[in-house]
Amino acid sequence: MYNILVCDDEKEIVDAVEIYLVQEGFRVFKAYDGEQALELLKSQEIHLLILDLMMPKMDGIHAIMKIREESSIPIIILSAKTQDTDKVLGLNLGADDYVAKPFNPLELIARVKSQIRRYTNFGSAIDAAGSEQIYKTGGLVINDDRKEVTVDGEPVKLTRIEYNILLFLVKNKGKVFSIDQIYEEIWKEEAFGADNTVTVHIRHIREKIEIDPKNPKYLKVIWGIGYRVENI
Repeated sequence: MYNILVCDDEKEIVDAVEIYLVQEGFRVFKAYDGEQALELLKSQEIHLLILDLMMPKMDGIHAIMKIREESSIPIIILSAKTQDTDKVLGLNLGADDYVAKPFNPLELIARVKSQIRRYTNFGSAIDAAGSEQIYKTGGLVINDDRKEVTVDGEPVKLTRIEYNILLFLVKNKGKVFSIDQIYEEIWKEEAFGADNTVTVHIRHIREKIEIDPKNPKYLKVIWGIGYRVENI
C-alpha cells in the first residue's frame, strides 16, 4: 500500500481527494499548510505528495523548495486554472506534474498512478544488478545503472522526470523529437496540452547541464519541430 500525502488549506478538497484515493487502495495522510506537510514527510514514509500552491504559513512553492533539498518523491501540484505562472514555477523547482482545479477525479487518480509507477520503477532500477549502462555525448555522461549524470566530470542533480527526458534524448542522440513525442514517451499517456510541461522541464535540464543555457551545446531546440541532443 502506497502512502499519499494530500496538502491543501481547503479541508473539503482534502477530504474529497482522500475519498478517491482510498477507493483505489492508497493510504492517505492529510495536511493543511506547507509546514504540516514537511513535518509529516519527516515522520512518515510518503510515496507521493499532492500539493496546493496557495496556503497559509508556508505556501506550496516554498514547500517544494524545501522538499527538493532532501527528497525526490513525486509531487503533483493541485492549482487553480488561473495560476499558470505559479504552475510553471512549481515545475521549475522540481514538481513532477500538475492538475488544475476544479479537478477531474479520474484524471487525478490516473496521474497519481502514473507517478507512482515511475517512482517505483526508478527505485527498482537503482537496485537492479548487472553491468553498468553508460550513455555519453561529448562531456555529458549518464550512468543509467547508478542514475548518475555528469558534465565534464562534475555531477549534475536532476529530478526524476528531468533524468528520464535527458536519458531518452541521449539514447537517441542526433534524432529530433516533438514535444508530444517526448511527453508520450516519458508520461506514458496521450499528449494533451503538453507544451508547457515539457518546455519547462527542458529549460530546467538546460540550466543544469549547459554552461550557457541560451546557447546550448547539448540540448538544442529545432524550431517548429522539437528538441534534439547533439551527437558530439
